[in-house]
Amino acid sequence: MDNRIDLVTSIHSTFVVLSLMLVLGVAGCAGTANQMSTPAATDAPDAGYLLGPEDVLTVTVWRDEHLTKETVVRPDGMISFPLIEDVPAAGRTVADVRADITKRLTRYMPTPNVSVAVTKLLSYRIYVLGRVNKPGEFMVGHTTDILQALSLAGGLTPYASENDIKIIRRVGGEQQTFEFRYAEVRKGKDLNQNIILQRGDVVMVP
Repeated sequence: MDNRIDLVTSIHSTFVVLSLMLVLGVAGCAGTANQMSTPAATDAPDAGYLLGPEDVLTVTVWRDEHLTKETVVRPDGMISFPLIEDVPAAGRTVADVRADITKRLTRYMPTPNVSVAVTKLLSYRIYVLGRVNKPGEFMVGHTTDILQALSLAGGLTPYASENDIKIIRRVGGEQQTFEFRYAEVRKGKDLNQNIILQRGDVVMVP
């Protein structure tokens, strides 16, 4: 009788151990799968990215190589495409441009399958001038705040006025100015002034 009890106990313990190993194995695989899939999601531009002049797009129409081409957003904000000529692109998302092209092509084909991809992000340029170590124009492919812009410019020189930095922005032909007090931010104060820069912004360091 005792032997049978010992046997049942042994089988039960083995079953528990195997079940635990199976659960841990599945969880481990899931964790690995998550780690491997995460970087891929960051390869594409943000879905909310607004196109600008000099950005390069590749427009593809499935099963029609004559309607597959690379096109550049012109200074007037338009792109050129066969059959439908000019399409507005600046200030719009990739999804907006794709929907517009698809709609226009329906006049020439029943159900066009259109894809639009950003090949090069060239419109997002900012400028850092004044008492920084490397003043100039900087082309960045991602959103950039003031601190990051100053870092791209090599940081401030010893004679820079840390609390008199200005950000100059043009919106609708009108100039806007924002103040940035670097000395305060460096101490962890009033961090809200470290705003995200828009394309064309000028960071002036006196």
